[in-house]
Amino acid sequence: MISFFRPMLRLKEPYIRKRCPIMFVLVVGSTDVSKIPGISAAGASLDVLPYTAPADADMIWWGKPKVVDWIPLDPQGHPTPAIVTRAALEEAGFPITLIDAGSFVSPKAPFVDVGGYPAKDPSKETAVPQARELFQRGRELAIGLSQGSGPLVIGESVPGGTTTASLVLAALGYRGSVSSAGPENPLPLKRKLREDSFRRLEIEFGGLSGDGMKAMEELGDPMEPLVAGIASGAPEGKKIVLAGGTQMLAVAAALRHMGIERPITVATTCYVHRDKSADFATLAEAIGVEGWWAPLDFSGSKWTGLSDYEKGYIKEGAGAGGSVWYANYLGISVDSIIAKTEELYSSMVEGKVSQDV
Repeated sequence: MISFFRPMLRLKEPYIRKRCPIMFVLVVGSTDVSKIPGISAAGASLDVLPYTAPADADMIWWGKPKVVDWIPLDPQGHPTPAIVTRAALEEAGFPITLIDAGSFVSPKAPFVDVGGYPAKDPSKETAVPQARELFQRGRELAIGLSQGSGPLVIGESVPGGTTTASLVLAALGYRGSVSSAGPENPLPLKRKLREDSFRRLEIEFGGLSGDGMKAMEELGDPMEPLVAGIASGAPEGKKIVLAGGTQMLAVAAALRHMGIERPITVATTCYVHRDKSADFATLAEAIGVEGWWAPLDFSGSKWTGLSDYEKGYIKEGAGAGGSVWYANYLGISVDSIIAKTEELYSSMVEGKVSQDV
């Protein structure tokens, strides 16, 4: 059963002027993989990590989290990329819908509940037993989300999601590493999980090639089949933009291995594209999707939390790259989004300082 919360439409002049309604969708989810120490950098600690995805959703909707009273940070104190998505939203004024695919904690912001559950540890059991049901629910949602002639942009926030993506991609036969939210990609941990998970399934590399649904079901997270369903269920001719890095490449790969060949753009940030431990451009080409990366640059920021993005911290999440693509499509410059991100972060930091004094 799908429970609907009425999405709040935020319409500003650039959006109205374009006269081609587009929807930005953020899908949040969780996986037990994120509980493995060292796997995910999408949270200051394992204790607060369950709140990262819902806090991202709140941040985008309201400009601040309400599920917790702090801004989501990585272990080094860098802010969530949801701040970039919020900046793009404030500059472009696009409509948004939040969907909970299966999270440890739901957002406080209005969202669509599809009745999903967090994914299990794939080294021990089937990760997403509901995958086929979530895929169908995504297809049902696609019609309502695809009103108008413009593109459909779908983002995600799933701590531990780059790891589940790596499992799905390897099972489908794609070589190359996925990105990570931190500057040090925990590849040995991901490799160990892959070995244990493949051992459980009694498969080798590429062992699920041709069966994208099985790969998401056994190894993925709830976001993947839901987004795959939305992307496949959208009307023919609708432009699909998956807003994310290697996590969305895994969704695209699963679709290809389900025989779905519609054109797909995967929009990420320049930080994922530049990540030497990952292979975004190579993977995108191998999967057969168009890659796009937002030319963000926070090197001039007065805040270390933002300038460190240039050093490989955070990179992507909460649809950041895709939100920049969307705003740019609506006529908003990247420089405007960078400036708005700086403004938002300054108000957050300075507000916290004044409260602490």
